[in-house]
Amino acid sequence: MRLSLALIAAVSLIALAASPVEAAKQKKRDIERELYAPTVVAQPAAPSANGSIFQTSVGYTPLTSGARATSVGDIITIILVERTQATKSNSADTNRSGSVGLTPPTTGIMSKLFSASDVSMGGANTFAGKGAATQSNALTGEITVTIAQVYPNGTMLVRGEKALTLNRGDEYIQISGLVRQADISPDNRIASTRVADAKIIYKGKGEIANASRQGWLQRFFSAISPF
Repeated sequence: MRLSLALIAAVSLIALAASPVEAAKQKKRDIERELYAPTVVAQPAAPSANGSIFQTSVGYTPLTSGARATSVGDIITIILVERTQATKSNSADTNRSGSVGLTPPTTGIMSKLFSASDVSMGGANTFAGKGAATQSNALTGEITVTIAQVYPNGTMLVRGEKALTLNRGDEYIQISGLVRQADISPDNRIASTRVADAKIIYKGKGEIANASRQGWLQRFFSAISPF
């Protein structure tokens, strides 16, 4: 009975300790979803019947721009072609040695006090070091986003999110950044390498993500371990 009560108390303490953590994680997810939510433009009011064919109230698009996305709420497809690779290596090798030798007298009383081994010295210092680091990343795919804001100089803020629900977990791709109208192709596509101040997040949750992550007790001891 005492063991059962102790077990229930331990489980309750763990649940209470985990509740603020889960609440903080949920709040962070809500903020991210609000940040990358699609920008939708409200439907404009019907133009007044003033007999004019051209109505400035419904917007104006030059004939030269075609169907290219240029306004808030328009859709752009970003082609993910991220590929980075970095390599760094260094090495050092030093060697230093020295020796001192004296020849004792072979005659007289001094020859009886010293031998050849008593008056010779030598020293050596050797060091060798080598380090290397290699890192590479690749991300390919496509994600369609919306224009959130258009700036006076013609650049546009785009942002969006793609959520995939698989049988063993969920995958999320989030992106935001600045693009130029001139870099957008006629079919409203642009490479991710042409996005300025780009923030690309690829993450997942579920069984696969949990299996590749340390448990909370291992993370605790890893944080406090001095090794």
